[in-house]
Amino acid sequence: MNENLYLLLRRHFPDDPRAPWLVAPNGDTRYYGDIDNATARYAGALQALGLRPGERLLAQVDKSPEVLLLYLATLRLGAVFVPLNTAYTPAELAYFLNDATPRLFVARPEDASALQESASHAGATLLTLGSGGEGTLMDAVAAADPHIPIAELGGDDIASIIYTSGTTGRSKGAMLSHDNLASNALTLIDLWGFVKNDVLLHALPIYHVHGLFVAVHCAMLRGIPMRFLPRFDADEVIRQLPSVTVMMGVPTFYTRLMDTPDFNRDRCRQMRLFISGSAPLLAQTFEAFFAHTGHRILERYGMSEAGMIASNPLEGERVAGTVGFALPGVTLRICAAEHQTVTAGATGVLQMRGPNVFRGYWQMPEKTASEFTDDGFFISGDMATMDGQGRVRIVGREKDLVISGGLNVYPKEIENAIDALEGVNESAVIGVPHADLGEALVAVICPLPGAVIDPDSVITQLKSRLAGFKVPRRIFTVEQLPRNAMGKVQKNLLRERYAQAFDS
Repeated sequence: MNENLYLLLRRHFPDDPRAPWLVAPNGDTRYYGDIDNATARYAGALQALGLRPGERLLAQVDKSPEVLLLYLATLRLGAVFVPLNTAYTPAELAYFLNDATPRLFVARPEDASALQESASHAGATLLTLGSGGEGTLMDAVAAADPHIPIAELGGDDIASIIYTSGTTGRSKGAMLSHDNLASNALTLIDLWGFVKNDVLLHALPIYHVHGLFVAVHCAMLRGIPMRFLPRFDADEVIRQLPSVTVMMGVPTFYTRLMDTPDFNRDRCRQMRLFISGSAPLLAQTFEAFFAHTGHRILERYGMSEAGMIASNPLEGERVAGTVGFALPGVTLRICAAEHQTVTAGATGVLQMRGPNVFRGYWQMPEKTASEFTDDGFFISGDMATMDGQGRVRIVGREKDLVISGGLNVYPKEIENAIDALEGVNESAVIGVPHADLGEALVAVICPLPGAVIDPDSVITQLKSRLAGFKVPRRIFTVEQLPRNAMGKVQKNLLRERYAQAFDS
């Protein structure tokens, strides 16, 4: 039996070939009936360029319908799709190229000259794809013969590698199989009540699990249209709301909507469901949104290594500050340091097992082994509680992760960049509450004796070395960082000290 995810998606295309698939803000529409022929042409081009089953295609491109066709064609061919955040700098991309060793690398046309050397060094053929559908990839597609077959694959074959940051600054590639992605999507369309007359508002990026897998797969498995926005824009979202029924977003989306004068209950009359994830939804945001719209946001919990893991219920109480219950087929437990389960309500590390859990980290067998227990549970690193009914609350992170605006940031990489700056002795980077982003980055710097740290200069220098979402928004200087008896920086004290850094 062929368990290729593309085949599963294709089986759920509507019978009507003119059923809308993607609708752009200007009304331009792509149809379900055109997907199969288009992906066959893309697959033909990729095959002609040397891409074979199991090989990687790395993509750092702006959101567009062509990117989704590229993703689906990669699945169809049996290759592995590796999307990357569009904010990564050329210096950061060199790592991903060398680690993933892709056969093909698709980049934005304006970035090609800066990336050619890194691509060549990694042995990858560099192609370009612009947001308007221009570039050398599209030239190859136009010249290629269609590749009709759909690769015969097992459920454990890898469909995608999603890179997630590591505490040492080295990103890890989470290998997600066709079965991982299929099981998650098939569960969610029922859990969240997707029906044939739904319309999904898609304003998310498509370089991570939320936008590329959760949103797109749910829509395609019900054969429904997506209102496909190139990026989140509060005014455009408000304009689209009367024409849609479901919206997936990060907490930042919802806070920005409430700050926009035209956002009101009348605009939400057609809405069936607002879903939030990728970052903690503050209880005050949940309550304010309900007062503003009459809708209770459905918060869920996921991660790169397992897609969606838990969700508040579609029917039943959605509790602010919790992520609900384990998805059907997923087993969750809260454990102490030695992996023994704790009592209901006690805090521990969240562990999980289920068909959604990834196949391991790319080229990191020892790291993979260390992240699983002997009985097969993945150790999330998130600190959580679970009540007697199974409702989960995420209370912190064992690993030093900050989630800012829905994007994962590990402070160690930023600290390394700051420590390399002139006049810096050492630094600590933390996340503190921020009304718009959920958490925002703060850097606390200890200067060398006699040195003066200019916060604006630090930020300017970091912007040339790191993606914008990794650059701290506030810089503070101290004579020394607080440490415990073992010499470890006490970031909990820093988080308390600077908790109001972004209070207005």
